[in-house]
Amino acid sequence: MTLTLKIRRIDCTREDAREAISVLRNELSPKGNVVSPEGKARTVAVFGEPLSPEQVVERICGEVASRGLAAVLDYTRKLDKAELTPDQVRVPAAELEAAHRNADPEYLKTIARVRENVLTYQRAILSRDVRIEPQPGVMLGLRYLPLRRVGVCIPGGAAAYPSTLLMTVVPAQAAGVSEIAVVVPPTRFGGYNVELLAACHELGVTEVYRVGGAQAVAALAYGVEGIPAVDKIVGPGNLFVALAKKHVYGEVDIDSIAGPSEVVLIADASADPRFIASDLISQAEHSPGASIMLTWEPSLVDDVASALETQLGHLSRGDLARDSLERFGALIRCRDESQAVELSNQFAPEHLHVSTADPDRLLPRLTNAGAVFLGHYTPVAVGDYAAGPSHVLPTSGTARWASGLSANDFLRRSSLISVDRRGLAGLAPEIRRLADVEGLSAHRYSIDVRLQEPNR
Repeated sequence: MTLTLKIRRIDCTREDAREAISVLRNELSPKGNVVSPEGKARTVAVFGEPLSPEQVVERICGEVASRGLAAVLDYTRKLDKAELTPDQVRVPAAELEAAHRNADPEYLKTIARVRENVLTYQRAILSRDVRIEPQPGVMLGLRYLPLRRVGVCIPGGAAAYPSTLLMTVVPAQAAGVSEIAVVVPPTRFGGYNVELLAACHELGVTEVYRVGGAQAVAALAYGVEGIPAVDKIVGPGNLFVALAKKHVYGEVDIDSIAGPSEVVLIADASADPRFIASDLISQAEHSPGASIMLTWEPSLVDDVASALETQLGHLSRGDLARDSLERFGALIRCRDESQAVELSNQFAPEHLHVSTADPDRLLPRLTNAGAVFLGHYTPVAVGDYAAGPSHVLPTSGTARWASGLSANDFLRRSSLISVDRRGLAGLAPEIRRLADVEGLSAHRYSIDVRLQEPNR
């Protein structure tokens, strides 16, 4: 077979491997300019100059903050080529109902079954209130309350994503969030996709807005005419969506600054090259998407390259996946298993698939990953679509410190403290001493006055 796929290969037995891996890690970092060619072309067309993604986001968010819905509609026209009037932004209830009524019944059953899977998992991991009495007269606790209103970003540029709707909305519902606003681009894969609208209705989502990109994030954060501001914004998107979430953080909370989808796959001699190729392509077809294989089995690099070539020719999104594999993919031959683990932890990937004979043996050493998929028959698609954990995960190496979305991210924590006079007396010496050291006499007096006065 003649191989035409120009995916990079890195051999860690060579002296130039360290530099090649450093270049790859930089390209996949939050500072990397992972933008599709179409996205770069739109930037020049709209702004008249090749602005950086950060500059684009600052300009869009600034205008939405100052001009409101008018700016949102302007950028919707310029970037999404959609002419909307103010009364066309929100999807009418009747349209949601019609989409649901006309949907394939088997599709709706699938949505309902996956929703139950996600609810079961998310409710099981939900944080519970805690109360303790560490000493007589002292009660301490932690109370969890759901956020009142959240915004959910659903992509809709290259494909429709009812799965993302499930993996964001259902955890929020599990936490008890009462108001959920969904924003989705005004495209055939987004706000005009009947399967997506049917899924919204099936999940009980009544607020759906046909806006996307950085302008949608800004609208949710600042609030514009017809779209009330939210307390938190979650959901994946392209680099512009990620940077917009970063820009508005502080005005609202966000889940993470997520970038394009990515997978690191660790494989040994027991792995099937066909399986590995399918996993690499499944992330690359997000376009852009990053796909990296780490192996210490020399023959696997050539075998996977051949399998990639074969599968790309048979898939409907093969051309898009090919572009991503050539730009952000890599087949890396490691010296040994230990180096593969070390490199995986350095990449800190969104998805880590351990396709080895005994993945549980490696798991304790694999410390940085948004989600870990163990075994040959656990492809990333299992987590993307049906298992229960959310597929909204940290990317671009941020899994070193960030975690995937869960129901707990929609809860606020409030500590509870209650002491009676006896409990206060027991804590008083430490409080007085620290107050004296810090020179805060009123803090000390607030203790003294209570212990000098009769108990009331």
